[in-house]
Amino acid sequence: MSYNPRVTELLDAIEIGPADATSSVIWLHGLGADGHDFEDVPPQLGLPQTRFILPHAPRRPVTINGRFVMRAWYDILSLDFTGVREAESDIRQSQAQVEALIRREIERGVPSNQIVLAGFSQGGAMALHVALRYGEPLAGVVVLSAYMLLADTVAAEQSAANASTPILMCHGSHDPVVPIWLGKAAYDQVAALQPARPMQWFDYPMPHAVCREELTEIARFLHARLG
Repeated sequence: MSYNPRVTELLDAIEIGPADATSSVIWLHGLGADGHDFEDVPPQLGLPQTRFILPHAPRRPVTINGRFVMRAWYDILSLDFTGVREAESDIRQSQAQVEALIRREIERGVPSNQIVLAGFSQGGAMALHVALRYGEPLAGVVVLSAYMLLADTVAAEQSAANASTPILMCHGSHDPVVPIWLGKAAYDQVAALQPARPMQWFDYPMPHAVCREELTEIARFLHARLG
């Protein structure tokens, strides 16, 4: 299934920051949450000229949760990490929706190289997926407790425009939802694709969550990329 990104409807989102922002962070939430999940984070990061966009994922049935309808960037078909776990058509649709948010920020006067994609869990997987493929240079990518989507397509689909875009990846060493080895495998695959890409990895003794020390690293990364 294909999607025309030029006719993609914009997702509803929470916005935090000034109308005349000079930079933007698009932050994608995890499975079953919504944009409110990280609403308390932007004020802690000390970026007064940055606009934070916290979109709400579409509602869709999720197979591993008994087809219960919830906010999700894509359906998860199986808990088996060795097989096909995600619905590719959902991933492609969400990719187009995130790209539409990026274009909207550009239209509002923020250049693409002042836009960071960030996300937690399923949202982190989407942020990484989109950033590796986006056709204009981005400022950076923040991937929290996440993993690689469509790993067998990324080499062919990766964008030269973002070949050197810095990536920060963080993970909990006691994560029972997305095992740390899965996050590290994503890190290793991206590093192998572009060995010169600036990449950072941090892990913390925590479960599937975000901790204070991690927020400190995120703030440091964003300040370095966005000033």
